[in-house]
Amino acid sequence: MKHPDYIELDAEVDVKQRSSWLVKDMSPDDKPREKALANGIETLSSTELLAIIFGSGMRGKSVVDLSREILSGVDNRLDRLAQMSIQSLSNRYAGIGPAKAISLAAAIELGRRCQREIESNRDKDVAITGSSSIYREMRHNMENLQHEEFWAVFLSRSNKIIGKERISKGGVAMTVVDVKIIMKSALDRLASGIVLVHNHPSGNKMPSGQDDNITQRVHDAAKLFDMKLLDHLIITSSGFYSYHDEGKLN
Repeated sequence: MKHPDYIELDAEVDVKQRSSWLVKDMSPDDKPREKALANGIETLSSTELLAIIFGSGMRGKSVVDLSREILSGVDNRLDRLAQMSIQSLSNRYAGIGPAKAISLAAAIELGRRCQREIESNRDKDVAITGSSSIYREMRHNMENLQHEEFWAVFLSRSNKIIGKERISKGGVAMTVVDVKIIMKSALDRLASGIVLVHNHPSGNKMPSGQDDNITQRVHDAAKLFDMKLLDHLIITSSGFYSYHDEGKLN
């Protein structure tokens, strides 16, 4: 049995019949490329943008219908779609093989990188003023990850970012953090302030006992070197938790 992604390569499928099935029978509103050329890419719906990324549907289902089905499966939430792995997309939806899943993952990653660059350039010379500014700086690195990552953000005396570093990467529920690595990175940059940031893929914003423990250890270590742990953020797909805002930092 041939995978749906490769139907278009089957020599037995008549080219004219395939074109009719995918394009000819669509109404003008179901031709996203034509709409993009006529009205601009920003006028397309999420369904139409997905259809352009996928390029083709499957036997008996247009690419627009396939895209609509996929969005319906995530309650029309792009953030949930962005959290799905390539393997999950391929396994869950008929008509989505590795090629289409990889194309979607690439488009999502390009969007993330573009947003990070925009925010990084905009905030390059802006001092960090609180938890919200750190959240804006880090959310696109972390909010849709399916595994935990632990980052440290290093600040100058004027609270400008002088460096960011991923300290560790773990599984779904936890990651191991070495305080010595954090402090060495801070000393190498002559940092005055440190902000810890990690994510909870589960969506639960509340800190665990382990989170409290690592926060206290970094806080104590920083004091030895005349540095200050300014905050520890826990980022989820629905927002963040701040140790500073909750009064949990001395």
